[in-house]
Amino acid sequence: MNAPSASQHAARYRALCSKDARFDGGFFVGVTSTGIYCRPVCRVRTPRVDNCLFFDLAAQAEKAGFRPCLRCRPELAPRHRHWTTTDATLILAHQATLLLDEPGTWLEPTAERTRIATVAARLGVSDRHLRRVFETHLGVSPLQYLQTCRLLAAKQLLTDTRLPISDVALASGFASLRRFNAAFAAHYRINPTQMRRAPATGSSSIDGTERIRLGWRPPLDVGGTMKFFEDRQLDGVERFQSAPNFRFKRSVRLSVGGHTHVGWIAGQWEPEKHGLLLEVSDGLLKALPSIIRRVRTLFDLDADPAPINAVLQSHFPTGSGLRVPGCFDGFELAVRAVLGQQVTVAAARTLTERVIQQWGDPIITPDPEITHLFPTPLALAQADENVLGSLGIVRQRQIALKALAQAVLENHVDLNPSSIALDTVQALQGLPGIGPWTAQYIAMRALRWTDAWPEGDIALLKAMGLENPRSQGARRAAEQLAECWRPWRSYAVIRAWAGTYQPSHVTTTDQMP
Repeated sequence: MNAPSASQHAARYRALCSKDARFDGGFFVGVTSTGIYCRPVCRVRTPRVDNCLFFDLAAQAEKAGFRPCLRCRPELAPRHRHWTTTDATLILAHQATLLLDEPGTWLEPTAERTRIATVAARLGVSDRHLRRVFETHLGVSPLQYLQTCRLLAAKQLLTDTRLPISDVALASGFASLRRFNAAFAAHYRINPTQMRRAPATGSSSIDGTERIRLGWRPPLDVGGTMKFFEDRQLDGVERFQSAPNFRFKRSVRLSVGGHTHVGWIAGQWEPEKHGLLLEVSDGLLKALPSIIRRVRTLFDLDADPAPINAVLQSHFPTGSGLRVPGCFDGFELAVRAVLGQQVTVAAARTLTERVIQQWGDPIITPDPEITHLFPTPLALAQADENVLGSLGIVRQRQIALKALAQAVLENHVDLNPSSIALDTVQALQGLPGIGPWTAQYIAMRALRWTDAWPEGDIALLKAMGLENPRSQGARRAAEQLAECWRPWRSYAVIRAWAGTYQPSHVTTTDQMP
């Protein structure tokens, strides 16, 4: 990994002085006079420039011997999920970080080095090659990156929750409390008990629930994002409120580390603080790192608007705060996509709600509007075709739905954001009744692929002002125009659907230093 250039160093120092939230998570600063590393939004007095070392990743700062700041808390910084590159080895490094960021990877009942080998095997390379790529492009080893992920997750749980320290250790992927204590003390020079004695910032415990604050980089159009979900919400499973409340809640069933956790989550947006206050029920507390990761994915909280807007804002001048709405569960989103083929949003909601009432398990929550869990792949794979038909689901959709559920059960289709998008798209299109539009829509929202393109989407073609949107000519024209939006076509789709497309508008945007 090359050291930052003099100009990049100067640009990052200017961003540090400005405390600009747009750069949060884009880099970290290690202060040599204190041995602490911070986010660029840290409110402490700005250090002298000659005392600053800049790092792209928290793992790099920790490798250099810096400890995380207890005030700005680097574990709360938005991650960098989007790398724009055509370098095959850098793409490999990026894909590996997504896998290592996944809390499920931490909880695999194997030694750390075996986990790294498993990640390498999933990517089709040797663990030796993966280590070489990490050292070259990221300046740390995969093991160092994994250790930083786990320790920062543990730090957040210690600070923001009242989970017993033994539960924090297990939730963070440590095989024993002894190993957790040793790793925490070695890296942070403070033991977990001492960290727990520090007053919690941004959380409170009420009736067994925990409240945790999540951050994001501006701009983010909270109203537009919530309106998207509100229009598609499923009665019994979720509830979204757009302006003026900006709240949401939903039921959750999550399998992590061989255990299934059931409960509910709720959230309150705090736009003026660039935050989201998340409340998690007690049944989900032992899976908190996975819950946090999925909520961040649901609302695309780790997006970096600067490089996206640099490509798209000339055609979408008023859409800079729009994110790509994700999902809490990839299978749930895929079912909704299948049922939504060639019907309106309202019709898709109705069909999906019928499926939930028939095969979703009941759940008791404090909110009478949240009554069911979304059906499992097993329940839909075994669903009676006559019952599906009685709900108004046509034969072709029945076949697609059952094939999808069976493929997920047999691990033939990976619907997690850490999966390789092109491979999953190909696998989806190999299933009966799932075509390019459905596969690309799933890739956009469930797999978090930034360059998905739902081929032939009529609403998209109309929003782009193309004549005869159902014609092949309109499809070809749209694809040709969208070439200049790569690799952010997913964001272009969301902005076009929102009505912000202006073909001749020209503007500029700030860049990440």
